[in-house]
Amino acid sequence: MPESRAAKMIRESFQSGRPLTYIHSPEEQRVVLVLEEVSRGSADSPPLPLWTWSITEGMRRAGSSAEPGAETARGALDFIVACQTPAIFHLKDFHEPLRESSEVRRRLRDVYESCRDQRKFVVITSPVRSLPEEIERSVLFLELRPPDLVELVEFLRDETRRNSLGEAPEAVLQQVARALQGLTLDEARYALRRALAGGRQLGHDSLPAVLEEKRLLVNRSGVIEFVDSGTDLNDVGGLDGLKKWLLERRKLFEMRESISAEIVPKGLLMMGIPGCGKSLCVKAIASCFQLPLYRVDMTEIFSGRHGKAEGVFVQACRMMEDMAPAVLWFDEIEMGLKTTETGGEQGRIFGFFLTWMQEKTRGLFVAATANRIESLPAEMIRKGRFDEVFFVDLPLEDEMIEIFRIHLLRRKVDISNFNLPQMTQFTVGWTGAEIEQCVISAITRARLADREVTESD
Repeated sequence: MPESRAAKMIRESFQSGRPLTYIHSPEEQRVVLVLEEVSRGSADSPPLPLWTWSITEGMRRAGSSAEPGAETARGALDFIVACQTPAIFHLKDFHEPLRESSEVRRRLRDVYESCRDQRKFVVITSPVRSLPEEIERSVLFLELRPPDLVELVEFLRDETRRNSLGEAPEAVLQQVARALQGLTLDEARYALRRALAGGRQLGHDSLPAVLEEKRLLVNRSGVIEFVDSGTDLNDVGGLDGLKKWLLERRKLFEMRESISAEIVPKGLLMMGIPGCGKSLCVKAIASCFQLPLYRVDMTEIFSGRHGKAEGVFVQACRMMEDMAPAVLWFDEIEMGLKTTETGGEQGRIFGFFLTWMQEKTRGLFVAATANRIESLPAEMIRKGRFDEVFFVDLPLEDEMIEIFRIHLLRRKVDISNFNLPQMTQFTVGWTGAEIEQCVISAITRARLADREVTESD
């Protein structure tokens, strides 16, 4: 069975010989599962006993009673120093004793010396980051990212066994695990239970409920929105160059794990007049690539309601890397990246974004839209940041005919008696959105008169 990303990270830190590790994560139960996985050993590392300490239960091994004298934080550290055999010691919420007691901080430095090169590893876990200056350089700090596919697939196996659903096919486990990416194990558990409610089986029938639960969890951030995209490329009128480019890049994106990183599609930038279909195109990209779509609202980031814009933007980008593979939509990107002044907050955000675009995970395709082209810095538009930059202009006559046809057919209007080319003489200079509203107004007029829509409407 492949090793999870979290277990591999912790195992490698142990193999480097570091005696002290601080894991920042709100998922305490998941940390326990990962440490149990690491303690079982591997081909290149023998198994190690796992001891767990908390202020409420003291120091103990699984299934055993607490060790006498190790109930307090100082007593737990004394127990670790006195232990003569290699082991892993998991200290839960140990940031509180460290912050409050100079004696505990001093004793932890003694633990560092006594455990070094003895294959005794101390792991402090906490939902908050709090490292005293005295021990900061002695501790390896790890940020536990959300579960990867390996963890999620194993979690789904355990849950289906526990609910007596039988062993689901591997392809189904992989599909549902991808839908759960970016959630914690607890959040994934609630999403799965919602999906299986009403007697549904794990698979295609339960997937919409999983995605709906994920939408609710993602949208709580306030700056990232899960967009349910049902738009197809055929729903976009015109823009043949963009469609051709997307179909070609889709093949490369599907091969992303087996080809050079420099030719894996990173994303595109669409600029142009409002109402000409930029947002519609982004939704079509997600459907074309068969990926979930997430929208980052730049206006909301700079609203101040979620904290400092710089930190919120960085957090949103990091969060999206854990959601990959996905399409990430930066709507009205010029609202946040319209200056390169290095001294200001927007300048720092801009600098981070340029670096992030070069180094982000392969499974994330960025689709950025902008209305005010003059507000975008030249560094943003140049080749290399995005794979391609498209300008979405007003539709030509043949494109207007196609847009009319798309919107009429979508509303189940019989167009066999319509002279669509004749209609375009009244829509010169119109955007696609204005043509759509023209169709909606005509259908409204016809429905009020209780008849079928005609060209005159």
